[in-house]
Amino acid sequence: MPEQSYYGTGHRKNAIAKVWLMEGEGKITVNDRPLDQYVARPILEMLVRAPLVATDTAGRFNVMARANGGGVSGQAGALRHGIARALLRYDESLRPTLRRLGFLTRDARIKERKKYGRKRARRGFQFSKR
Repeated sequence: MPEQSYYGTGHRKNAIAKVWLMEGEGKITVNDRPLDQYVARPILEMLVRAPLVATDTAGRFNVMARANGGGVSGQAGALRHGIARALLRYDESLRPTLRRLGFLTRDARIKERKKYGRKRARRGFQFSKR
């Protein structure tokens, strides 16, 4: 790690992302792969870059991240959360912007557990009258 880095941990669903921001030219690396290779969906790329774009810091930082758990979509959400938290370590005055756009809120929605006597979490078995 370079001498000046900012750390943030992001969570979404079952995914956890550890994010480091370093002064640089705007490269985003996730698990030693470029972002576009890692998420492979343009909409998820936009989701991950959103905190940097919103705070006008897109070309100022290189992002190095470790993501594990969950799927690609959950990991992208966790990366966004982690980047937003790391930006706060860099400059606390960005809080109102990030808060207003919802980047600091941990999305608490997780998969509901399966209940006994049912097929899935809520779906019961098909009822047959005869």
